[in-house]
Amino acid sequence: MIRRFQPTDSNEVIASVVQAEGAAIIEHLAANEVMDRLQREVEPWLGRVPFGSSAAVGVRTRRLGGLVARSATARELITHPSILEIVRRVVHLPTTIQVHLTQVMALDPGERGQPIHRDQQGLDLFTFPAGYEVLCNALWAVTDFTERNGATRIIAGSNHHADNLNESFREEDTEPAEMTRGSCVIYSGSVYHGAGANRSDATRTGMRILYSAGWLRQEENQFLSVPREIARELDPELLRLLGYQRGAYGLGYLDDMRDPIEAIRPELAGAPGFGDEEVLQRQFEKMRRFLAARRAGD
Repeated sequence: MIRRFQPTDSNEVIASVVQAEGAAIIEHLAANEVMDRLQREVEPWLGRVPFGSSAAVGVRTRRLGGLVARSATARELITHPSILEIVRRVVHLPTTIQVHLTQVMALDPGERGQPIHRDQQGLDLFTFPAGYEVLCNALWAVTDFTERNGATRIIAGSNHHADNLNESFREEDTEPAEMTRGSCVIYSGSVYHGAGANRSDATRTGMRILYSAGWLRQEENQFLSVPREIARELDPELLRLLGYQRGAYGLGYLDDMRDPIEAIRPELAGAPGFGDEEVLQRQFEKMRRFLAARRAGD
């Protein structure tokens, strides 16, 4: 069963549940007024998006990306402090996290259920060590999510399943992440899930923000999705989440080993570098603890 929390509950506890069970729901995390603003901002763009061409993306589903450039409210939710703290605890070994993709998904009536899958399978089918999480989703309910209108279906605990590309699941193996508007389900890249079938007469809309380890190539190219004239006006924290930072020591620096943020906001340069000995030692220690825990569990 997907466990539920309130916004006042401990982010550390919520993150531990996502690590242990693959998913958790935070109810009423954003007010209705916030969802109203988000819908107003994305509706002109969403109306131009065609339906998907396969069951994997939905033949009655519209998927709108580029949200940082198109919605000020999306930017607020991407940098929600509680979400970022939880994601950083779930994706706990890499040095940094980043925005992997931004997407509003509108499932129209008649949409069939999406095949059950793991998001990390999209990373060129690479097999990650058990417990090494590189992806974490925050899926916001822009409208109510119900079993009838296609709430995302999750198999709690399946983040511990061995990789098996031939594994298949039925709808009865899953649980719908039912939640009210403004709530958010957080789930890891290793948990099995999929959008449900929309058997209602109304569109089900959610906003999915996928975060990843800072050293991964982003699914949605944020440097091209967000024009430079918009990027220059963004909050520094959001800029770094988009990729204007080093992903780890030796990854993503600018020409003469400068901070990447200098390319867009020169005045923000000078943050502690990942080449610092103290930072490197912290990362090595985290990895040593992870490997020791894996050996102890073998």
